Amino acid sequence: MSILEVQNVNKSFGGLKALQNVNLKVEEGTIHAIIGPNGAGKSTLLNCFVGKLIPDTGSVMFNGQSLLGKKPYEINQMGVSRVFQTPEIFGDLSVFENVMIPCFAKRDGAFRMHAVGRVERETDIRESAEQMLIDVDMIDKKHMHAGSLSRGDKRRLEMAMCLSQNPKLLLLDEPTAGMARADTNNTIELLARIQDRRHITMAIIEHDMHVVFSLAQKISVLAQGTVIVEDLPENIKGHPKVKEAYLGEAAE
Repeated sequence: MSILEVQNVNKSFGGLKALQNVNLKVEEGTIHAIIGPNGAGKSTLLNCFVGKLIPDTGSVMFNGQSLLGKKPYEINQMGVSRVFQTPEIFGDLSVFENVMIPCFAKRDGAFRMHAVGRVERETDIRESAEQMLIDVDMIDKKHMHAGSLSRGDKRRLEMAMCLSQNPKLLLLDEPTAGMARADTNNTIELLARIQDRRHITMAIIEHDMHVVFSLAQKISVLAQGTVIVEDLPENIKGHPKVKEAYLGEAAE
């Protein structure tokens, strides 16, 4: 079953056709990678998923509902969270305080609706925040200043903040960009563990093929604004269209 479905999406900026008749399906419970050379349209497509851009034509459906015309916060409330290339955290706060913020935002409305007292509400939120940090192996750093963390740990913290919103779909924009190989491998292990435990669907834009082939169950390859191949990882390696897109060489 498709949780995200893109049909005949086109997007132009003046005379530049950034996306051309893009069709793509992300199956529920999978990790789906979107790859392609620079300028292929990956970031434009991702921005159409989260409401930062509106396609000129076509449709973007999430769980059977259109995402077009919705604001980013509305899409987030529907169950779509995004991890940015540069981790977006509150550097002046502690690790624990960073995770408390989305936990409070997600749960407080339900607490008010049930008239649960302040003490009970805060206790539940704290327990939820601690569980998020346990899930990303950062509970031992809960009192650290978030701005002092390594890039890899900042990524883990951002993941905990996203998970606290209980997303159905997690969009990751180059989650290992700028990382050392050790941090990259740790991030791969973290994402695989989260997907296994929580069964959250993930769509990943990534240039690092080590990351892509370590995680993805399906891959869509973009070139010049259109999907040229969508297939299993083992069928992507060595595919003539992929070779031509990346190397400018037609298959022999």
